Amino acid sequence: MTYAYSMDDVVQVAKQAACDIEAWLWAKPETISVTNVENELDYQRRDIDLIWTTQAGKILVEVKGDRWNQTKNFFFETHSNLEKGTPGCFIYTEAHFVFYYFINSRQLYRLPMPKTREWFLITMRRFRERSTITPVGSNHYTTVGRLVPITTVMLEVPGVKIEYL
Repeated sequence: MTYAYSMDDVVQVAKQAACDIEAWLWAKPETISVTNVENELDYQRRDIDLIWTTQAGKILVEVKGDRWNQTKNFFFETHSNLEKGTPGCFIYTEAHFVFYYFINSRQLYRLPMPKTREWFLITMRRFRERSTITPVGSNHYTTVGRLVPITTVMLEVPGVKIEYL
């Protein structure tokens, strides 16, 4: 099954997720600084959105915003642009954590990387594959990923945390 989203929808969800998470991180007592690096090419290449500096050091964060919390699934992206052969962020991010955030329910899941990715690569075939199409001008791109039940991740991946913003 394939769904279609506009580029504006994708950008709006991403902006809202980053904004909410940045505000939440700034409110944490251990926070020294939060730097948004979404527009810096080196960090884009490594798929890192935020640098969260705490008393314990720097934590690299990839933010994944989603509106579909009612499905009770994560969408782990395996191909960000199928037509160009671009791997999905979940496959190559160099972040210490993926912060998977449902903007409607304000639920944030802190997924430790690379531990979550290693688990996913071993088990991904058991999860349903889905794709989305995003129009860009007169063209489009297809994003492919797997629907992974949140409860499965919570039970099988050590260190996953849930927060309510």
